[in-house]
Amino acid sequence: MVSRALTLATLVAAVQLTGCSVFRSYDSELQETNQQLAAGNVDAALAVLESNNKGEQKDLLYYFEKGELLRSKGDLQGSQDAWRSADSVVLQWEDSVKLDTAKYLSQFGSYLVNDKVRRYEGYDYEKVMLTTQMALNLLAQNDFDGARSEIKKTHEREAVIAELRDKEYLKREEEAEKEGIKTEYKDLQGYPVASLDAPDVVNLKNSYQSAFSHYLSGFVYEALGEKGLAAPGYRKAAELRPNTPLLDQALLNLDKNSAKPGESDVLVVVQSGLAPARDSIRIPLPLPIENELVIVPLSFPIMRDDTSTAAVNEVRLGDKALALTSLNSTSAMSRRALRDDMPGIILRTSVRGITRGVAQKNLNKANPMAGLVVGLASAVVEGADTRTWRTLPDQTLVARLRLAPGEHQLSVPSALGGTQVKVKIDRPYQVVSLRVVGNQVFAGGPAVQVIAPQAPAQAVAALK
Repeated sequence: MVSRALTLATLVAAVQLTGCSVFRSYDSELQETNQQLAAGNVDAALAVLESNNKGEQKDLLYYFEKGELLRSKGDLQGSQDAWRSADSVVLQWEDSVKLDTAKYLSQFGSYLVNDKVRRYEGYDYEKVMLTTQMALNLLAQNDFDGARSEIKKTHEREAVIAELRDKEYLKREEEAEKEGIKTEYKDLQGYPVASLDAPDVVNLKNSYQSAFSHYLSGFVYEALGEKGLAAPGYRKAAELRPNTPLLDQALLNLDKNSAKPGESDVLVVVQSGLAPARDSIRIPLPLPIENELVIVPLSFPIMRDDTSTAAVNEVRLGDKALALTSLNSTSAMSRRALRDDMPGIILRTSVRGITRGVAQKNLNKANPMAGLVVGLASAVVEGADTRTWRTLPDQTLVARLRLAPGEHQLSVPSALGGTQVKVKIDRPYQVVSLRVVGNQVFAGGPAVQVIAPQAPAQAVAALK
């Protein structure tokens, strides 16, 4: 009787656990959101996001995604409000790290909790790109002073992250030696190792410092007349992405005043595509369970590239082509983040697998039916954390030029033949931001307007 009761209770608990909202498929939810965005249906994308986040307590990812969708819609104030909510969550994270780093690392490094049920705190590159995107929103409205504040916050955040990761690395090495776990991601049979060892990933200094963020800081400081602060921004950008003429030229031109009277220094920023998705792959791993090597299937995260958007390498100003320089790849940063995190993920997953294996073995001896139910539930629940900021732009590219005040027309190439964008230049320094997803081009701010393409009948009439 007791055995049946235990089996029933175990089965009920397993069903409740696997049905819990924390095990939702975040990637599936965002696929629908991003499909609507790529089709130009931003309101529909927002509706999907809201339908998947009905609770009163919204998490960090909700504010990440909402801010980017509202930005694409042109609602810069709404975008900033959403991102301020996200930023307050990140600031709480910073405070907890500063207050007691050892305690934070101890809690985050817990072996007993599956990574995907932890509170989502954002990856390092997401935290840094958040304030960079907020600065772009402000620059679209010519608020250079406001952008300066976000840039300062970005630099301070990078310092917090750098110190934390140094301590985390040392702690992880100690824990791995203590637990006797020596497995590396290169030892995982069937794992796509090449994606983490690609040159664009390995050549990054870390996963969170962006050449674009630092170049943008240099441009903002220069526009505000603070050349002493602009130089370190340009220098850091050149260090993060060496042998890039645009970055080297920015430093050379800083002390020169080559602008003709009345010209504006214009930075064109094109952000294209979507951040890669995280997926889960199951790999059999030999683990020592009660002095025996047992093959246990464990789940590990992998990256899956977004294919919604073709590469954008240039824009046209009238009949003149402007080459774009890539200064940021979210794909490379996210893979570098995963590459750096894999030792900790393998350690936590392996220890959890060993603990679960020992408990399963003992339960099988006491109650085989209960052991079977728990084993099945564990197989369903087991999976890598697939949460990540999916609407974040993948590529950030720039072109810098001097333009006379007035209206100008840019053209962004696409599979539909190109999108026309009207730009009004009326400031000594100005940033023009464009967002490309699929064949859609989005622009925000009063100075930039995407010209709606003609309907086919109108186009034929115009040709006649």
